[in-house]
Amino acid sequence: MCDDSMMPELDAPRIDLPRKRLIVVTFGLLLSMMLSALDTSIVATAMPRIIAELSGLEYYAWVTTAYLVTSTTIIPISGKLGDLFGRKRFIQGGMIGFVAASALCGIAQSMPQLVAARALQGVFGGFLTSSALGSMADLYLPATRAKMQGVFVSVFAFAGIAGPTLGGILTDQFGWRYVFYINLPVGILASLVVALAMPKIPSNATWRHIDVPGSLLLAFGLVPLLSALTVQRESGWGSPLVIGLLLSAAILLAAFLVVERRATHPVMPLVLFKTPTFKVGVIVSFLGAFGMFGSNIFIPLVYQGLLGLSATQSGVLLAPRMIAMMVASLISGQIVSRIDHYRFVSAAGLMTLATGLVLLSQVTAATGELEIIRDLVFIGLGFGSNQPIYQSAVMSAVPHEYVGVASSQVQFWRSMGQTMGVTVLGTVLASQVGARVSDPDGVIASSGVAREALGQALHYVFLVAAAAVLVAVAVALTLKEVPMRGRARRASVSSVGTAESTAVGE
Repeated sequence: MCDDSMMPELDAPRIDLPRKRLIVVTFGLLLSMMLSALDTSIVATAMPRIIAELSGLEYYAWVTTAYLVTSTTIIPISGKLGDLFGRKRFIQGGMIGFVAASALCGIAQSMPQLVAARALQGVFGGFLTSSALGSMADLYLPATRAKMQGVFVSVFAFAGIAGPTLGGILTDQFGWRYVFYINLPVGILASLVVALAMPKIPSNATWRHIDVPGSLLLAFGLVPLLSALTVQRESGWGSPLVIGLLLSAAILLAAFLVVERRATHPVMPLVLFKTPTFKVGVIVSFLGAFGMFGSNIFIPLVYQGLLGLSATQSGVLLAPRMIAMMVASLISGQIVSRIDHYRFVSAAGLMTLATGLVLLSQVTAATGELEIIRDLVFIGLGFGSNQPIYQSAVMSAVPHEYVGVASSQVQFWRSMGQTMGVTVLGTVLASQVGARVSDPDGVIASSGVAREALGQALHYVFLVAAAAVLVAVAVALTLKEVPMRGRARRASVSSVGTAESTAVGE
């Protein structure tokens, strides 16, 4: 039986670096995170120009979806590999691969080529995200780690603010291909910084320690599952393609669970779910992302569909949410590193997020822009304040040998919550709008009635999102806190990888 009282993290080996060198390494890791975080938001702005040049409107959604599917799939696998072989080589390999894939995106001559290059880019983006987050356990004491979580999370918020603007400037001034080419100098700089400043952790692992069957089954199970969740938006749940993908995913993932129970070095150690902090962390991460990101895609409909604003105005008015999220994540990281009962910080943040979603569900065509901005600030503050908590808590609750795979699991379930939220809430929107915009004879309603129908549908969408977050509040209050302070004693680099951690499930 594994419980958080074991606290193996307090005695875990850690890289002891001089302060200046640690700052340089952190800068390199932040750059690598920025590469992955910027990619979705910066590309979205360029999509109309890409479609105009390459044609292939039917591939529009897959330019983004291909990246999300492969990055989400690779995150738990790369987390385990980082635990086995050290994270430096995967950060470097991820950046080199990401830069190469970005170049392929930039020279794409057709939409299928671009989608394929984006899928490859997602693979390396997943390595970057999980390896950079896992590296915090190697570089920082638990108390400092909580603060740095806030800094790393703020990168995503900054990317959400800067991405659309930067994407628009690059597309208008140089052409859409430079949206991808911009990754080359940034990636090369980040790779050089990490190569020169970040020490390599010794490892005795060999390729025989890799859970090849588990990794393949997980990948082959997740790809059809995530693809089905995307395809159903156009084809519907009853389509033969969606049903076939879901059946394939169910069979492969069931086989994956069987294999993992017997694996010596499982890619997803199921025993981690016996750790209360880990279990609460992944559940809250899933539900929080379900509510936040699931509803996120529908907010532009509020501005453009209900209020009749332009796309440019809509983009500008989304910025306060991301600014609030960035500020909240930084402040939350500082607070959590100084208190013991941080589950109340999490619960309060989630309640703030739920409040924002409930307020947003009351929006109508007569609602003022300032009221919506207020609601979005609540959402940003609520979600941002939660982000630094669970990565740090999970890292402190599991043995050091599982830090990478455990932290990547938090990120993985957050990504799954985002995907499921978009799917479920999209189904709610489609069913509500379809029932209201046409009569029993199939006659389409007037634009005024259609706008009212959209308002009613969005009302239910945001309420469902709020309900998911309220469940997360209840779960967050059950969190068994583990201390994040750690001891002042530091282990040398040479000791890293040689000390033994208490085994999970012992």
